[in-house]
Amino acid sequence: MTEYIIRRVLLAVPTVVLVIFATFMIVRLVPGDIVELILAERPYASEAERAQIEKDLGLDEPMPIQFVRYLGDVVRGDLGNSYWTARPVTAEIKSRMPVTAELGLYSILLGLVIALPIGILSAVRQDTMSDYFSRSFAILALSVPYFFTATLLIVFPPKWGWAPPLTYKGWSDGPIEHLYYFFFPALLLGVGLAGAVMRMTRTMMLEVLRQDYIRTAWSKGLRERSVISRHALKNAFIPVITIIGLQVGVALSGTIILESIFNMPGIGRYLVGAIFQRDYPSIQGVVLILGVSVVVVNLLVDITYAWLDPRIHYS
Repeated sequence: MTEYIIRRVLLAVPTVVLVIFATFMIVRLVPGDIVELILAERPYASEAERAQIEKDLGLDEPMPIQFVRYLGDVVRGDLGNSYWTARPVTAEIKSRMPVTAELGLYSILLGLVIALPIGILSAVRQDTMSDYFSRSFAILALSVPYFFTATLLIVFPPKWGWAPPLTYKGWSDGPIEHLYYFFFPALLLGVGLAGAVMRMTRTMMLEVLRQDYIRTAWSKGLRERSVISRHALKNAFIPVITIIGLQVGVALSGTIILESIFNMPGIGRYLVGAIFQRDYPSIQGVVLILGVSVVVVNLLVDITYAWLDPRIHYS
């Protein structure tokens, strides 16, 4: 297991470098750069001023040299400074990451609380009304985008004298206010995540419930709860864990949109602002953190396989 983890970590390094390179190139190939945005506020700026701005920002050198220099800074733990605020990107991400992590965690937890019980019930009560309802709910959750429902929640309820909270409330403002602030974006994103997990849970539970050892357990007169929890659930969970791991990436991307809609001070809204401002170091820093997070989650998912099924060996 240790050898496998080390090998996976080493294989993750090229992946992270590729993410850095792709982000580095894409943000610079998008039409309009930060120099143009800065000069838009100085309509009579000369070419000498343009050259000075490019030199100050380090954009006067060839792109390969810029990339190698940035990669060296990343290895030293320096993500650079924002082109607009001159603040270290690391400090900006550090101050905003707790909000994004908390929203993502609540979304995943709510999604699992919704998906797992309903998926299990749907499989155990196959072709009943509860099964039809849960399957319809899963299709609806997969079909309706969370950003669409979030927009509806922002636009229509104020007409009825109510609106979701749009002002950030920290723990110091009270635990109830803090959790209430996160509830609606987490619920909308969680419902969106629940659809795929629910369908996979139902499918795998149906497959496991048809196995011979489950029939043997039923024939021994074991109670339904014992058969489901002790014999079926653990074996059905391996593919479900894979889907949950993939949903972490979906949750991180979802926070980017929801933070902008609900005015949340996380790295998602920070990234959106950086994209509009062509703030290259900020964009690269946020994408790097999100990419590393997804790689780490995938590693944890693979390790979880061995815990769920001791027959799985990594060699």
